[in-house]
Amino acid sequence: LQVQNDHGDATSDLNRRMQFQNKLAGVCEEMCKEVGAYPKCTQCPKFVEPDSTPGVMTWDELLEHMDNLVSWGQDQIKGWHKQASALQVQNDHGDATSDLNRRMQFQNKL
Repeated sequence: LQVQNDHGDATSDLNRRMQFQNKLAGVCEEMCKEVGAYPKCTQCPKFVEPDSTPGVMTWDELLEHMDNLVSWGQDQIKGWHKQASALQVQNDHGDATSDLNRRMQFQNKL
């Protein structure tokens, strides 16, 4: 059986096929639940087994989380360095008189 799409377009055909396969994947998972094979579905396409420890962080998950935090922290520090450099460059090009006036205003407030 050859199915032709509305526009004869390969992209549209591929999209329709993906929609059909996604629909079948949901049906396959439901069928496995009915026959008691779930969550050990080895026949279902791209089956992802549910979390075996919901609400509890395992050591592997904790280590992955810590690695992600290290990476995030390094990115944050890089951003702070860029921001500080940009502020320094602005101050270097600023007027010395303006800087002196600001300092006097600050000291007068104290």
